[in-house]
Amino acid sequence: MAINKVVNSRTKTHTGMKNLIGYVLRDDKVREGYVRITGPYSDEEITAAGVYKSFLNEKRLWDKDSGRMYAHNVISFHRDEKITPAECLEIGETFADRFFPDHQSLVGVHQDKDHLHCHIVTNSVSYINGKKLHQSKLDLERQKQYTNTLCRERGLSVAEKGRHFDGTVIEDGEIRSWDKDKYNLLIDKAKGSYVADCAIAVLETIPQSTSREEFIQGMEERGWTVQWKDNRKHIVFMDKKGRKVRDSNLSKTFSMDVGKETLNAQFKRSVADKERRIRDIDSVVAGADAAIKDAGDAVRSSRNERRALRESENKSGDHGGKGTACARERRSQTRAYYPGSAADGGRTDHTRFGERGR
Repeated sequence: MAINKVVNSRTKTHTGMKNLIGYVLRDDKVREGYVRITGPYSDEEITAAGVYKSFLNEKRLWDKDSGRMYAHNVISFHRDEKITPAECLEIGETFADRFFPDHQSLVGVHQDKDHLHCHIVTNSVSYINGKKLHQSKLDLERQKQYTNTLCRERGLSVAEKGRHFDGTVIEDGEIRSWDKDKYNLLIDKAKGSYVADCAIAVLETIPQSTSREEFIQGMEERGWTVQWKDNRKHIVFMDKKGRKVRDSNLSKTFSMDVGKETLNAQFKRSVADKERRIRDIDSVVAGADAAIKDAGDAVRSSRNERRALRESENKSGDHGGKGTACARERRSQTRAYYPGSAADGGRTDHTRFGERGR
């Protein structure tokens, strides 16, 4: 199972973008070097300075060096998920290709926790047409659904019909109320059969119920009252026209074991499954939150170090100007290193990117 979280904090400054890129590429995080960058990138090796320069050059090429600098996704997997760093990276790349096909994206897999997770940092400016990246709530929901699809295609666990939340197949004897073949057959028969209509209501209600009370309420919402008495052997369902169906009738007609004992056992499994689901979600979300917090701490730490360095340089400048001269020299070196800086009018020669493409 994977959780895809979108991080929206501090996305409008060069410093925030630079520090986040540096954090994603830290050696103690990526360890085995599972990193990729999609879109144009000229350097032979993926480095924090190279990625930052490449992102910045694209923004300045299109005169879009303001506002939101990047998008940040974290795809985090459960600690018990059987997934390799290579698979995690491939999922991150596929996700970036699907939702940000015209934008540069840095994908880095972190292995420093008890769960794998990958960071996806995407340049907000398209290298195809210079348009800024905008995402709606619907886009974010589609991203989450697509992440589930990627997991499902690779045999990783997601909450799906026919399986428990942890991915295990439902055992024989459990009520497989989501059996599509049987359900479709009942839909067809229900056109002329109130018994089939009752069976459909039962199949739809069972997965949503963790107790007898919830089951009865769910059936009532579908137009069926339920007579479930402790002193009676069978459960009786009755529609609005007064037509009655016994649980034994459903069992005999459609091979559905929906007696009291079976339903009570299913309710217990549903409760356990719900608790397991909550634990797993909490675990994955906690992992994603920890990854996001680490990224934020790294960005803040870097910012504080830079502030302290500037203060030190200012103090040195007040006593002879040596620190100020050093700062000027560093700024001069920075302008020479980043061809898209103010030294060349804020533009850069972009032709060398075109040959590499995506």
